[in-house]
Amino acid sequence: MAALVLLGFSSGLPYLLTGNTLTAWMTVENVDLGTIGWFSLVSLPYSLKFLWSPLLDRYKLPILGRRRGWLIATQIALIVAIALMAGQQPGTVLQLLAINAIAIAFLSATQDIAADAYRTDVLEPLEVGAGAGLFVSGYRLAIIVAGALALILAAHLPWKSVYLLMALFMVIGIFGTLLAPEPKKVTPPDSLAQAVILPFGEFFQRLGVYQAPLTLAFIIFYKLGDAFLSKMSTPFLLKTGFTLTDIGAIQIGMGSIATIVGALAGGSILSKIGINRSLWVFGILQALSNIVYFFLATLGQNYQFMVIAINVENFCGGLGTAAFIGFLMSLCNQRFSATQYALLSSLMAVSRDILAAPAGAIAEITGWQIFFLISIAVAVPGLLLLPLFAPWNQKPRAIKRPGLNDDEEDLWGKN
Repeated sequence: MAALVLLGFSSGLPYLLTGNTLTAWMTVENVDLGTIGWFSLVSLPYSLKFLWSPLLDRYKLPILGRRRGWLIATQIALIVAIALMAGQQPGTVLQLLAINAIAIAFLSATQDIAADAYRTDVLEPLEVGAGAGLFVSGYRLAIIVAGALALILAAHLPWKSVYLLMALFMVIGIFGTLLAPEPKKVTPPDSLAQAVILPFGEFFQRLGVYQAPLTLAFIIFYKLGDAFLSKMSTPFLLKTGFTLTDIGAIQIGMGSIATIVGALAGGSILSKIGINRSLWVFGILQALSNIVYFFLATLGQNYQFMVIAINVENFCGGLGTAAFIGFLMSLCNQRFSATQYALLSSLMAVSRDILAAPAGAIAEITGWQIFFLISIAVAVPGLLLLPLFAPWNQKPRAIKRPGLNDDEEDLWGKN
């Protein structure tokens, strides 16, 4: 569990260094807004990571085993890549900056593949809730460091020093990898072709041609309401009159702490009531929590209610994330956990990056109050799918973990 916190931190740290923190540096260096907007494309590797995830299922590096070898290799490479950012000049040489940022995003996405697969492989059924909550907690701590702390340091230190310090923080991930116990050994795919093809066939055979598409649709829609709100929460707060300092201290700092508390609470509750009921309870709370932003839009620039709204929404979001990660882990066969988890999390990115893209245009048309009500409504389709594959009245049970015993597998219905 301690290792999962450190690996979660290592997974979360590079994300903002090519996102909001980088755009802040470019803004200070007077890069035009159009160019800054195009730099959002450097995050594409996070959505496309399923393309090279079979490599991590099929091949293992000669050190530290099948999962941890890839982890430590990407972490060392990330230290170098983030340190190289200290030598970039956003105001003059954007091409090298873009190449460096893409390299960090690619290495970070690869680390995520290995970390997600490791977490899926190592946790016993009753540990899934706690493990998911602690991993999310480490991730959110890294968001505070790479977001709030980095911006505060940038006000007193050169940006080059800030990125060198962030590279040093990646050493935490190496400690996590060295501390992490090796998962139980499973038989990897025999060839790269099997690593690409078998994960799909095994997934649809295990769930069935009826339940598998419903499950994939649920993954896309479950956090759609949360994605709508996340896309527009910062513009809403700024246009309501709150300052960047307010947003940094309350939304990023306090909000991340609330997410950590929610994730830990969610993981604990999941272990007690099971994955099905957690998806129901946390999904409903996650959707209804958006109503606090409706009330904040009604009240206007009210600092007390802003604190309440951010804490309530982030706490409920943490609950939903813990249940969702536990659910995704339960769907993965350990022979192909890198590929299957990468594919499933890429579907989640469809909701976050594509389906939530019109959020700004909708807010402009409807106004903030109606928009926040719409953000609740778009969460409903995901909840309506729950009775079809996660009935409430099913007794809580240990999450099925396929792949531990290869003798029991029948990937193609041969037995």
